[in-house]
Amino acid sequence: MTIGDELQKVLSKTYEPSTLIEMPFRRYDIAFKTDEAGKPILLFMGKKDEHGHIKGERFARRLKTGPNGKIIKDHWENKGSAS
Repeated sequence: MTIGDELQKVLSKTYEPSTLIEMPFRRYDIAFKTDEAGKPILLFMGKKDEHGHIKGERFARRLKTGPNGKIIKDHWENKGSAS
């Protein structure tokens, strides 16, 4: 499972800082945690079980900024299954 362009658009937005946001996306349920700047940094993608936990894949975002605050590196890594 990879992050496509459509999901990348959702994850490139800025949200409320330091929160967990849950929403449906196509046929999946997604949940992501934001950092103190409101950028998504941890993503869970799959289907919710009866307890509300997402069973599927877990992704982590690598964000590197330069000394002037400009983003140098920004990509998502698949960290394996989320249970």
